[in-house]
Amino acid sequence: MRIPARSVCTAIRDDIVSGVFERGSRLAEEQLARRYGVSRVPVREALRTLESEGFVVSRRHAGACVAEPTAQEAADLLEIRALLEPLGAARAARRRTEAHLKVLRGLVRLGQERARHSQGEDLRALGGWFHETLVQASVSPGLITLLTQLRHKIAWMYAVEQPTQPVECWSEHGAIVDAVARGDAERARALTAAHAERGTRGYRLRIAPLAPHGSAVRVSQHSVNTASVRH
Repeated sequence: MRIPARSVCTAIRDDIVSGVFERGSRLAEEQLARRYGVSRVPVREALRTLESEGFVVSRRHAGACVAEPTAQEAADLLEIRALLEPLGAARAARRRTEAHLKVLRGLVRLGQERARHSQGEDLRALGGWFHETLVQASVSPGLITLLTQLRHKIAWMYAVEQPTQPVECWSEHGAIVDAVARGDAERARALTAAHAERGTRGYRLRIAPLAPHGSAVRVSQHSVNTASVRH
């Protein structure tokens, strides 16, 4: 079975975001193929995709390397996200299904319960699921793709602090869902914009020393998980 390049792309991207591949380090096709248990063809395709997404750059005499974004580029991503997420919420108010609403309301109930009990790690995951579901409810493939890429890159560049007032944060989530449920696009947009602006204050740039070029991979290795690959 030929493993799709998208599966290899996901694996490499995850390793970049998690820091397995340091910024600036070289991504040798042969080494990557061994790491993920695939041929060089899907690796080559995956690297082209990751270059288009901004995770990888091609350097003369070095080939593919992990990108080294500047602080300004990182700040731009937060600004772009703050513009796109309200658009997604407005579209969700017009296009959401009852299934989307059911999931969003369930996440809000669970988030509010966890916030009252100060269960921080659960809240981090639930917050991610909430925002992912909200954009899925926009039923806008292009917007979903853009925001998904932004989330990956922001997770790579920033550490996120827990909200100092998690109960209020999940109350804001609940208000957004109420606006989406009523089909009030402008209120959903405004609430999401205000929420994103407050949340951005908790983002802190990751300071990671660069590895020497060529020392790309930590000791641990794993193969691409093919269990979910469709035949």
